[in-house]
Amino acid sequence: MTVLAGWSLMVIAVLHTAVFLPQIPWGEWFGGGLRTADADMEWVALFWALPGGLTLPAFLLGLFMIRFGRQGQRIGLGVTAALAVWVAGCLWLVGPSGFMFVLVTVGLLVTGAVLDRRADPR
Repeated sequence: MTVLAGWSLMVIAVLHTAVFLPQIPWGEWFGGGLRTADADMEWVALFWALPGGLTLPAFLLGLFMIRFGRQGQRIGLGVTAALAVWVAGCLWLVGPSGFMFVLVTVGLLVTGAVLDRRADPR
């Protein structure tokens, strides 16, 4: 389940990038448009949606999950809880959105933890 959770998080990150990448005003950004006091708010929002946001860290976390899962380890419930709280907060702020997909990752991690505990009830 940890490997599947990792893949799900990586797919979410790639899809998020694919949706927003065509909208990025690269020329304006590299021209310094984000460093001015009158930066376009859409540019700022797009910055935080991609390079300044959690897309790359989510992809890297997915890679770690896959590695851990392949080594027979699981992701701790603290990470799972943090993801769940983060998603719940984001959904509360913006409503139904792509954040809901991260609930799949959370569900896979919880399912993996439950199955592990049933297999080894110490």
